[in-house]
Formats: sequence, C-alpha cells, structure tokens
Amino acid sequence: MIEGKGRSEVSKALGLLVCGTLVYYHCAYRNSTILSLFSDVLIVLLCSLAILGLLFRQMNISVPVDPLEWQISQDAANSIFAWLANTVGAAESVLRVAATGHDKRLFFGVIVCLYILSAIGRLVSGATVAYAGLCVFCLYMLAENSQSIRTCVPQFQRQRNRTIVEDDNM
Repeated sequence: MIEGKGRSEVSKALGLLVCGTLVYYHCAYRNSTILSLFSDVLIVLLCSLAILGLLFRQMNISVPVDPLEWQISQDAANSIFAWLANTVGAAESVLRVAATGHDKRLFFGVIVCLYILSAIGRLVSGATVAYAGLCVFCLYMLAENSQSIRTCVPQFQRQRNRTIVEDDNM
C-alpha cells in the first residue's frame, strides 16, 4: 500500500510538472495570455470529448458515468466557500493591521515582502516565477517519495546525531 501511495504522489508530481511546463511555454515563451490558454484547453477538451463520443457511438459502447449527472453536495460547497471566505478575511485583516501601523513589525515585514516581490517582478516574468516554484514543489514531492532518498536520510541523520553527541561530550 505504501508503494501505491508513493507511485500516486510521483505521478501527481510528474503531472504537475508537465502541466506547469505547458503553461510556461504557452504564457512565457509564446507571450500569450492566460485567457488564451484557458480557451485553448477548453477547445482541446471539447474536441477530444466529441471524438470520444463519436468513437463510443460507433463501437456501441455505453458511457459508464454521465458528467451531466455529477453534483456537489451542499456541505462540500459550504466548506469550500467557508475556506475561501476565511482565507480572504485573514489576508484582509493582516493587511488592515499592517496599513494602520499599529504593529510596526508586521508593517515592516509587509513592506519588505512587497519590495522583494517587486524586485523579482522587475527581473523575471510572473510565469517564470510560477514555473520555478512549481518545479521546486515537484522536485520536493519526488524527493519525499523517492525510495533511495528515504534510505539515505536516516543514515545521514544518525551520522549527524553521532557528531552532535560527540561534540557535547567534549
């Protein structure tokens, strides 16, 4: 079961990496907008579904699940919108406190973060930063689920713990 979970995590990471690469190519390399990307994806999906529908009809195969009958429960919808409202409310609260200047540390923290984001934005495009973040996230997921890394990390931690214990004894 653990191997199955690791494989699904690896496949998620690779899927995210492929999707991120396609988004980066479309937005950064071709200089297209995100709206253009969404419309291209929608056209490809609709054409693929139409071709599959015609193929299934020709082969007399019934579709097992009708997407038109999919429904989301009221509890799931409420929890999604509650999470969204809480996230937006928390961000608004932090920015309001920072803007009033009551918490000087938070105020300067927000200023530093915005200045760093502004400097990064001048150096590289937003699509490049998003793609780099996605690549780092995918590498993290791959490393976390890799069997060879999982066996090396405990050995490294034992060596480090021995070094710390030896230093404490001196």
